This record gives sequence, C-alpha cells and structure tokens, in this order.
Amino acid sequence: MMRTFVILSERISRFVSGHGFSRAKRIAKRKSASAAEVAAVAEELASGSSGARARNNEEAVIAALKRCATPKQSFSAACGAVGRGTAITASLKACFDTKRASPAVRLVAAMTYGLSLVPLVAAFLPAQQIQLHDITAQAGIHFIHNNGAFGKKYLPETMGPGCAFIDYDNDGWPDILLVNGEDWPGHPKSGATTPKLYHNNHDGTFTDVTRKAGLAVPMFGLGVAVGDYDNDGYDDIFISALGQSHLFHNNGNGTFTDVTKSAGLWGPNEFSTSAAWVDYDRDGKLDLVVANYVQWSIPGDLYCTLDGAHKSYCTPESYKGASARLWHNLGDGKFEDATQKAKIYDPTSKGLGVAILDFNGDGWPDILLANDTQPNKLYLNRRDGTFEEKGISAGIAFSEDGVARAGMGVDAADYDRSGHTSIIITNFANQMLSLYHNEGNGLFVDEAPHSEVGRATLVTLGFGCFFFDYDNDGWPDIFVADGHIEDEIERVQKRVTYAEPPHVFRNLGGGKFQEVTGSLGAAFASPKVARGAAYADIDNDGSLDVLLMTNGGPAYLFHNEGGGNHSLRIKLVGTKSNRDGIGAVVRVASGKDGQWQMLHSGSSYLSQSELVLTFGLGQATTADSIEVQWPSGQVDKLTNVSGSQTITVQEGKGIVGNRAYSRSWSPPVQNTINHRGH
Repeated sequence: MMRTFVILSERISRFVSGHGFSRAKRIAKRKSASAAEVAAVAEELASGSSGARARNNEEAVIAALKRCATPKQSFSAACGAVGRGTAITASLKACFDTKRASPAVRLVAAMTYGLSLVPLVAAFLPAQQIQLHDITAQAGIHFIHNNGAFGKKYLPETMGPGCAFIDYDNDGWPDILLVNGEDWPGHPKSGATTPKLYHNNHDGTFTDVTRKAGLAVPMFGLGVAVGDYDNDGYDDIFISALGQSHLFHNNGNGTFTDVTKSAGLWGPNEFSTSAAWVDYDRDGKLDLVVANYVQWSIPGDLYCTLDGAHKSYCTPESYKGASARLWHNLGDGKFEDATQKAKIYDPTSKGLGVAILDFNGDGWPDILLANDTQPNKLYLNRRDGTFEEKGISAGIAFSEDGVARAGMGVDAADYDRSGHTSIIITNFANQMLSLYHNEGNGLFVDEAPHSEVGRATLVTLGFGCFFFDYDNDGWPDIFVADGHIEDEIERVQKRVTYAEPPHVFRNLGGGKFQEVTGSLGAAFASPKVARGAAYADIDNDGSLDVLLMTNGGPAYLFHNEGGGNHSLRIKLVGTKSNRDGIGAVVRVASGKDGQWQMLHSGSSYLSQSELVLTFGLGQATTADSIEVQWPSGQVDKLTNVSGSQTITVQEGKGIVGNRAYSRSWSPPVQNTINHRGH
C-alpha cells in the first residue's frame, strides 16, 4: 500500500496534465480504479468547482479512494509519501479545514499539505471489532411485555412499551426501568403486571427490586421520563399511561412514593405517550411536557380492516387528536397545567415523540412534537413563559412532498459539527426516516431522501431512535428501533414484515452515514417488533450500551464490546440551575476537534437514556478544554482533562468528583465481525 500512496501523491503533483471532469466521472463509475486514476479524480475536486459539480466530484473521489485504499494502510507510509507530492489548490485545503469533506477526501488533502492525520485515523486504521452483544439473560433481566392483546385489536396494545436508564440510588451505575401494560378489564391473560425496576449490581448483572422500591403499581403504562423535579439530588420517575399517568417521587432510600395526586397531576384521562422534563422558563425547576396520542376508549373503539375480512389496528386518522400537556413546576412539590397559558394547546395533534432542543441557539429550550399523520410541531420558546409554533415555517411539519407523515420517535443533535441542532424523526413503513438538517437560519432541510439513511429506512417502520456515538470517534451515529404494528402485514404488503431488524448508521463525517447493522452481531441484527429504546454505559467501560423493548415480547440489553477509541463522560450537578443540569450545553475540544451536546430528558420513543454525557475522543486521550453553559447563565471552563473517566462537574465549582473506567468485567464475545463491513 505504500507504493499506492506514493503513486497517488506523485499523480496529484501532476494534476495540470489535463484530466477533465468527464474523465473523473468515468473513473468513478468503473468497478475498479488505479491509484493514478484516483489522483485524476482528486485533482478535479481540487479544481475549484462549486455547487452540484463539486459534490459530484467529491463523490467521485470517495468512490475511487474506497477501491484503492484498505484499512491496513500504514499512516507512516502515507505521511512519507507527502514529500513526493506538491500542493493541489487552496480549495482542497479549505475543504480539509472545514471538515465538511469525507475522511477519504481529507486524507488526500492531508497527504498533500502535510496536515495532521489524527482526525483520519479512525477512517483508515484497522476497523474496530465492535459488537452489540445480547447479555439480557446473563444480566438477569427477565421481562415480557404485557400488551393486553386478546383478539380485539385495541389500538393501545400495539404502541408500547418504553424504557429508561436511571441511577435511582446515586451509586454511579445506571439502573433499568421497564414500562409494562396490563390485561384489559374482563379479559385476564397475564395476571397482575407492573413496571419493573432492575438495580445494577456493578458486575454486569441486575436485580429486580420493583416491589421493594414501591413501583409495583398496575397500570397500562406506555412511556417514561426521568428527572429530579424537586432538586433533592435523587431522580424521580414519570410514567405515562393510558388513563391516569403516574409521578413517583424518589425518597432517597431506594424507595419511591406515588405523588400523582399531591403533585396536582391527577385527573386527566388520556392516551399519554412520550414525555420529557424541561426547565422551559429557566427558573431552576424542572417542568414536564407530555405528548398525547388520540381520543380512544374501549366503548369508542372502531372497526378497521386491511383485507376486508379481519379486524386490524386502526390508524390514527380514525380518531380525534389530543393536545400535548405542559405541567409547570411551582416549586413546592406541585404542578399547574400551563398548556393553554404557554400557548401549546392544539387538539389536532396526535403526538408520539417528544424532544427538547434549542434549535435557534438562543439558550432557551424549545419543544419538538412528532405527530402521527398530523404535521409535526416545533414550539419556539419566546422566553416569557409562552411558545410559538414554527413547524411549518421551519420545514419539519411535512415531508418534501407536503405529506404529514406518521411521526413516531424523535431526537436532536449536531451530527455534522455545524454548530446547529439537527433532527431525526422515525416514520411509518414506506415513508423513510426524516433527517432534518438545521441550516442555521431557522430552516431545516430533509437530507434523508438523498442519503443511505433514507434508502435503508424506506420500507421499515421506525419507533425508538437516537443519536449516540457507539464507536467513540466523536461523531454522533444513529440508532433506529423497527417493528410493524400489524402482525399480519405480510398478507397485504409483501415487502413489509412484522418483525424487522434495527438500524445503526455510522457517521462518516461530512453529513454522510453508512449502515453497519449487520456487522454488530447476529442477535442484535435479528428481526424484532421493537418500540422503545435507550442507551447508557451500564458497566463503566466508557462505551454506550443499548436497551431495546419489544411489543408483547422481551426486553433486550446489548453490551457494546470491542471498541478501541477513548471517551470522556460528564455528569452534571446544578446548583442555581436544576440539579440534573438538564438543558446545559457542554462543549469539548481535543486538538482541532470540537463537539458539543445538550443534556436533555425525553427523546427516542416512550423512553429515556441516561443523564450523563459521553464524548468520544477517538485516538485522543485528553480533552484540551471543556466548557459548560448552564441554564442559569453560569459558564464553567476546564482544561486538560484526561479521558477514560467519568467526571462530575458542579455548577460554579468545576470538577468535584471523578471515577476511572473499569474493564474488569466483560461478557464473552462471540462471532466478532468487523463493524465497518470490510
């Protein structure tokens, strides 16, 4: 391979020889390409083209480089080849500096200019052997979701359940909460079923402590949100349900108390789905936003059919909508319904997913509501206790062709380091995932139709979804939980199945993603009827693990194994701000690489991931700088923080605790497969 890169750099030095754009296009379309031909394509990219032509050129370079480069390329050899080449053009150097180009294109620039190759190591070194290994049984998690189904096909049966990670006892190890349904009145099937709380035993196993914790409360539960609403240092639990939702206060001694009535949340009889804690008025107290689906009841259940002969689950068009509800925290353990006062009341909504984001970067949390067959809602925080709906003007309400899709799960993150928060929304089968890129001017553009993300999700039906850096390379990847709602869908749609594999899309940089699901392990990639999903580092090894729920089936816990990159985890403790630090923005810089995340509740579908931020550092071992912007306005700055640890940052004080990663426990790895598909 050293000879290949020497030839490549030599050819680049002769780019004035006259290879044209048409030749570059022909090379890119061929099934094989020599190093010399790759150089010809590279010089076209460097020729200063712009717009669509430049994008085509970049894709040509990527395609050709993939054919001549292998993961075994020696970086010392590549660097040695630099001296044999000459500078291409300033435009290529600019492409490298902005990090908008793919790793392959940036490698050409780096070789030619002698620039640092550190950001490219992950793209060309031997790939990490990452697996998401099913450890559910050995972890001691024995759970089967009760959806209550007995043949009538009531709509709520097919919607749940959700799940959450919560460190309820503050021992630094994430515990697991699984939401459950119950039997329908008069139709006993599974007996008494309740949510389940599993305590993390610090050795890769969990113990069911539901009854001891006071959470053995029967309900037709659907979703969950975790947050410390009274700032006592212990996270509380809100479980959304069909009928009466429940708020459980953490007593700080391993038990919870149902405070739904005393907190003022008793009364609404709704079809509540996803929820999120958010300090929308930045008064230091967490408020609660709850999505509601449709107006459904057993007496009002409608008959729908797919084939004209058998009852099927109705789509939401058959029922009237229901407004999301906003509960304002009064600070004395009580809440008031601020839905109408805050101007988010909208009875046409059919909400399933809730995400908190700051889409215009003004420091105030906004609310995104994913609606099923109704336009998605984006509520802009007006900073005065009210919101203004901006979904249509921002471009996230409909698909590109003006259709209100079946929005399910949702998440938000800056996936391309643009400095702006972009959005993913899962949709129904034959609608594909929405990947709304934030253009930074109040507008979003759906990139999915033109990407592998869209092509791969066109037929599947997505529910839970989130951005997470599963390989710790510093770029947020995408997870999607899939599964249809109708168990006999194959009878009427041959391309669609009831159980479907999940999706994981690896972030390649430059706004591009590659699906890697099949390489993460056979158990992980097997078809499931999935719904809620969440992530956390369950064993303090610095890599994010995945919790996945299935409708009418088991919960799955997948352990992340085989990664070689470094990471840094940050736990926030607010003082003037809410105790969890929800809404805080954390920026981490290592060398020339900078990334940021906002700590948030909610997202995914009916679920809640851990309230700790994980920053992948790639091959770097230290964060040169960390900046925490708290909701109160306080800014804390740290320098030279070592990776491979979890640090606790307290508002106004900086680091008040740290714990090094532990690799003492690891389950057996089976059938290891290269996660990048090579």
